[in-house]
Amino acid sequence: MTLKFGTDGVRGVANTELTPELVLALGRAAARVLGGERYLIGRDTRLSGPLIQAALTAGLTSEGAEVTDLGVVPTPAVAALSAERDVPAAMISASHNPFPDNGVKFFTAGGRKLSDAVEERLERELAAILRSEPEPPGAAAGPDGDAVGRVTTEPDAVVRYTQRLLTVLEGESLDGMRLVLDCANGAASEIAPDVFTAAGAAVEVLHASPDGVNINAACGSTHPHDVQRAVVESGADAGLAFDGDADRVLAVDGDGDLVDGDHLIALCAVDLRTRGRLRDDTVVVTVMTNLGFRLAMAEHGINVVETQVGDRYVLEALDEGGWSLGGEQSGHVIFRDLATTGDGLLTGLMSLAAVRRTGRPLAQVAGDVMTRLPQVLRNVRVRSRDGLAAAEELWAEVARVEAELGEHGRVVLRPSGTEPLVRVMVEAPTQAEADAASLRLAKVVETTLA
Repeated sequence: MTLKFGTDGVRGVANTELTPELVLALGRAAARVLGGERYLIGRDTRLSGPLIQAALTAGLTSEGAEVTDLGVVPTPAVAALSAERDVPAAMISASHNPFPDNGVKFFTAGGRKLSDAVEERLERELAAILRSEPEPPGAAAGPDGDAVGRVTTEPDAVVRYTQRLLTVLEGESLDGMRLVLDCANGAASEIAPDVFTAAGAAVEVLHASPDGVNINAACGSTHPHDVQRAVVESGADAGLAFDGDADRVLAVDGDGDLVDGDHLIALCAVDLRTRGRLRDDTVVVTVMTNLGFRLAMAEHGINVVETQVGDRYVLEALDEGGWSLGGEQSGHVIFRDLATTGDGLLTGLMSLAAVRRTGRPLAQVAGDVMTRLPQVLRNVRVRSRDGLAAAEELWAEVARVEAELGEHGRVVLRPSGTEPLVRVMVEAPTQAEADAASLRLAKVVETTLA
């Protein structure tokens, strides 16, 4: 078995799909493709984390690379240290997936996720290692003696990252704000309460007792019910729900309503533009971003650039255009002047600081900045995703639906990157219209691609 990279590294069930043997080979491949003499490795709180980290470390050190073990840290902390020190890095995490899964996401020197081209080279090198292809004539043997890579630890990595986060407030604070934090029993469990308390907020903490198997279990950004309830019961100003590796966040307003990534990006875009910090008055989002966001940005004089799904594609667009803000509906938000990847803690700080500057509650600010149009997403199982582009009858039906919905409706069809599924997304002025149109298109997908 080999590994295929998705939009955020490689993932699988730890020890059955993502085996130590496979990860060791992946470490060897990474050392050869990414280069560099030193690597940073962090992990989330999964039971399998030390197992997968040990295998990856063995692969890297067998190629002569030095490895620094950062311990349990958020993904954005790994990216930040990679950028600061200009060395490659890896995070052992399956993000919001349940605890049996695990994964590896790499960063090149400078804290950036891998491009498609680099991932393809890494896949080819991994496949060659797994096939045990003989080395070409004259190839050097693996290092031995004192050339074998060393392993060190850095227990103060989280402290350094915390200090860096707090500088984004630029002398302001969250004094007087009452917050509820849901840490998903993941990588944010220790750091998030410290950061927001140091920022001045009064903090109530949920799901911050990881035991190796409870990460993302009925909690965090994929299950925000507890934080929604706690905000209302405690009378807090807001809540924040992180995912397992803390690279994304969703917010909850004082009424207990969810404030998703689209709303967070919208309110931060308006705040940055007001303060003259939204470069070229432009924001980058993906095709799945709600149409209500696009309409709201037009009202505020903000340009919208669209990419395919995946925060690394958002980052690529930000870098190509020289822009400062982008992200996804899921809560991956990138403040490019401050980070090279999505960062849930940074997003929480920036969003709450923006709300505080308005002098109004989050519910009012989020509601004023944009109105979310009803959106329906259906996953349709098909025989093969490959026929989607050439399905003329299907695309003709899509055109008819879009014509009926007009400028306040939208259709997105895209294949899953890993499963035999076609995702049908419809936005419309009313929920009934979105439901009906999505069901109509799903049936056409089934008949044309079955």
